[in-house]
Amino acid sequence: MSKGSILLVDDDLHILKTTAAWLREVGYTVTDAATLTAAKNALQCTRFDLAISDVRLEDGDGFSLLNEAKVVDSRLPIILISGYGTLESALDAMRRGAFDFLPKPLMDDDLLQAIERALMWSADFSPEVQASQHQRVSSTQDRLERLASENIPTTIEIDSLHSHDTKMQQIFEVIETIADTKTTVLITGESGTGKSRIAREIHQRSARRDGPFVEVACGALPETLLESELFGHVKGAFTDARTDKDGKFHQADGGTIFLDEIATASPAMQVKLLRVLQEFQFEKIGGAQTFQADTRVILATNENLDELVATGQFREDLFYRINVIHLELPPLRERVADIPFLADFFLKQLSEELGKSVDRFSPEAMHRLEQHPLPGNVRELQNIIERAILLGKSSEIQVDDLPAAVRCIQSTGDNETPPISATLPRPQTLKEALEGPERSIILNVLNGNNWNRNETAEMLGINRTTLYKKMKKLGLDEPRMVCSL
Repeated sequence: MSKGSILLVDDDLHILKTTAAWLREVGYTVTDAATLTAAKNALQCTRFDLAISDVRLEDGDGFSLLNEAKVVDSRLPIILISGYGTLESALDAMRRGAFDFLPKPLMDDDLLQAIERALMWSADFSPEVQASQHQRVSSTQDRLERLASENIPTTIEIDSLHSHDTKMQQIFEVIETIADTKTTVLITGESGTGKSRIAREIHQRSARRDGPFVEVACGALPETLLESELFGHVKGAFTDARTDKDGKFHQADGGTIFLDEIATASPAMQVKLLRVLQEFQFEKIGGAQTFQADTRVILATNENLDELVATGQFREDLFYRINVIHLELPPLRERVADIPFLADFFLKQLSEELGKSVDRFSPEAMHRLEQHPLPGNVRELQNIIERAILLGKSSEIQVDDLPAAVRCIQSTGDNETPPISATLPRPQTLKEALEGPERSIILNVLNGNNWNRNETAEMLGINRTTLYKKMKKLGLDEPRMVCSL
């Protein structure tokens, strides 16, 4: 029995189809529409319990659908979603009568909870339920209006940091909790995972956001220069010190200082940093005057500090001082589901910056990006897309626009001289040979889970989107019951 009928509207066909398939799996009847026109036609022909629509559509917007729904069925709850969520758009949606507003990428639990609330409200028009919903909407509007008046960022959008990954969502929650404090934060992760972006986001969400954000690449400077860079010096402190100079801690007064590559700091520098973090005091090189440090300190490294402490390369007391809040960023290869969203974000941002009219990826180009291990993580993905935009010849990024290392994923190496064995007769290519076992493995797990895609994806260690793509490529369709009379 269906839990309820839902009209799902999104002009991103990939999101539309995967979300619709997932909602059907969890028990809902879903009609999907890729345009505002199709959605309006569906409203005229079918009675729905709920409508979920993207705000931005190819031929209109979700607000138009909201207005249409009020005419057709005033009791129909509408949930608006957007990948460009802002405080203002959320507040506008609630004021116009939307039941709820959710940012993309949609988190499964958030969407299910919003759907359940909407269907309960739609099914029960008792005074108690209606009053409860009215109170929820009013309190949400009050909160959004307060945040808007105080100009405080919300969780609706964190720049390019949207993520489907559970670990990243937990990190976002920690950011929300600790941003408006002075607590020291340690960010670790491989190069290119976005440590600098996270540091800036913490600063932007804090009470210090109007103060300076000062970034120092500790590994790029020798010890003598790093000390002067951080703490400043007085005239005559060393040979080239011809004038007094303020350091980065001075420049970051009232704001945030971000010390990147902190593991490269020498033992002597570690002692000086420990004093700043313990006493919030420092002196310039060659100076006697003590200065107060009114600065929030965020540190980052791609090294394993536990190992460096064990080998004596990093002070244990400094490690415990900076390891108050530890954010460990997972590499992009462990959150493949985020690649399409990050790729689209960079495509829109860089196309505008570069003055190019490129607005989408071909399915095969996106597939190659998802298959590439991306050892340089988010930074590498951004560079790949910038290169593709510059070299591409159309409004769609093709496989040929990608670097060779990405293009060659699952390629047959046509430009290389084939080995002798390749000239001998063979029954099938390597790719064809591998597809057989892959299809059997996926089919066996699907059958074992009664074709439950969520459980199958979890058991195979891949995300739901990847599973759908593989099923489509391998021609795996759920068997249908045939009734004989």
